[in-house]
Amino acid sequence: MPERRPAPLPPRHGLDPARLKLPAEGPWATIRDHLAERLTRLPAGRLDEMLAEGRIVGADGPVTADTPFRPGAFVWFHRDLPDEVPVPFPIGVVHRDEHLVVIDKPHFLPTIPRGRHVLETALVRLRRDLGLPELSPAHRLDRVTAGLLMFVTRREHRGRYQTLFRDRRVTKEYEAIARHDPALDLPAVVRSRIVKDHGSITAREEPGPVNAETRIELLEHAHGLGRYRLVPTTGRTHQLRVHMAGLGIPILGDRFYPTVTESGLDDFSRPLQLLAKTLAFRDPVTGEERHFTSRLTLSAWVSYPDWCGSPPSRPAPRSASPLRE
Repeated sequence: MPERRPAPLPPRHGLDPARLKLPAEGPWATIRDHLAERLTRLPAGRLDEMLAEGRIVGADGPVTADTPFRPGAFVWFHRDLPDEVPVPFPIGVVHRDEHLVVIDKPHFLPTIPRGRHVLETALVRLRRDLGLPELSPAHRLDRVTAGLLMFVTRREHRGRYQTLFRDRRVTKEYEAIARHDPALDLPAVVRSRIVKDHGSITAREEPGPVNAETRIELLEHAHGLGRYRLVPTTGRTHQLRVHMAGLGIPILGDRFYPTVTESGLDDFSRPLQLLAKTLAFRDPVTGEERHFTSRLTLSAWVSYPDWCGSPPSRPAPRSASPLRE
């Protein structure tokens, strides 16, 4: 595979510039004509402002309004940033070495830039604060999930660590707080088929071949709520949330399952009580066994007044029983 041409623009706020490849052929006389047709989300006049400011760059320098169209050429530019609500929670660094950075991601902070979240993402904050421009995530956590998130410091090692997660060679454990149902026989293994349609914000279970599996254990309970250990062996979108809701014990603070509840991006109250607690794997670069544990604890004691009072009681262990095949 040919080496990717380095961008002629430096990162801004920890973000690399966008790169566009021009079509191999077309009717456009200038690059500006093509971009006007292609960048439909730019407000009227904004493209010409960016060209006048020298913010769109080709391999030979800034692109102007008169630069001829060059089939197959590349152009780079930094996108305008959206207005963002600051996420008022710090990132905790759990581990850092020459290969990896493992953090405790707070609730409400996305992993990577997407849509209305750019600067207020774990990746951009860490690239900026740690001075690591090549930092990239080995996997992802939902915006509303807190806990362990692993990043790779160098581009040449990115694929090896990402492959660990793709091939399910990382043991992951989560903790969650949800309603306590004494009728449920736990621990148990939940197996089902989870499907998420393109454009839908939620996933669903449906009949068909199993593609999602989660072991669920009750660790303790008090005042009608329980603390659960969740151990997924697959990684479907929203898998833990779907499986808990399917058992009739949706995770406390879940605004998607079992029903969608609207909330503003500036509403940081009542966080989802789901925490990525541990990560364990054999390091593909160094060969050593790695094990990381989150330093965070779920905040239901503060956010949800019903989870308070006397210490939770711990149930006697039971043998696992499958609840759904």
